[in-house]
Amino acid sequence: MAKQVVSDSARKRRRPTKQGAVLSEQLIMETALRLLRHHGSAGLSVRRLGAALGADPSTLYRYFRGIDDLTLAIADELIGRSFHGWEPTGDWWRDLHSLGIRSHAAYLDHPQAAVLSASRVSGRTSEKAAVDTILGILREAGFPDGAAVRLYRAFVDQMLAFAALDGAELALPEDVRESDRQLWRSAYAQLPAETHPHIAATAGLLVDLSDRSAYPDALELLLDGARTLLHRLDAKRESATS
Repeated sequence: MAKQVVSDSARKRRRPTKQGAVLSEQLIMETALRLLRHHGSAGLSVRRLGAALGADPSTLYRYFRGIDDLTLAIADELIGRSFHGWEPTGDWWRDLHSLGIRSHAAYLDHPQAAVLSASRVSGRTSEKAAVDTILGILREAGFPDGAAVRLYRAFVDQMLAFAALDGAELALPEDVRESDRQLWRSAYAQLPAETHPHIAATAGLLVDLSDRSAYPDALELLLDGARTLLHRLDAKRESATS
């Protein structure tokens, strides 16, 4: 059964840990991110966290109800990092493009955490602010509410899907990743036009693109489609008022 989290005022540890640090939610999250980077999700446990922090594992329950609660906090932390330093320009296409690229990069800074948290809904402060900001960009651009909500979901889910996919790839051992890259060169670049004409015609491009994420291209396609939709909606509105 999950343990009850005590109030903020009551839960602060007054004595430093064995490492000389005073526990806080932020310190625990940063330590968890480090454990995820080195050990993967299987290595994230209350026991490991306690050892890494130099604290009794049970102390962590004063800050989080358990590992799942910590996972939600990590998800919210990654969302918050996506917005650090971001400023809107007033151009909805450019603003969403920059947010998408920044968010994808923030998740891939911690690929193991991306795989663990990309599918979760945190319901926390940063997530709520992000949802409101993205919806605001779309509504102020002129999208009606129904279209704004659908585009919001498509925009966010696309980024998270690529974050999980690319994060899973980055989390693989380097020799496995290199083996996959070599397969594009050995198994695809050498196919004859007689049997695989379209692969043979584009083999060089396929190999070049295999070394980077397809997310920037997918993001631009999504936003270009949204811009086409907005033009169509504007034309309908103008037609209805004329």
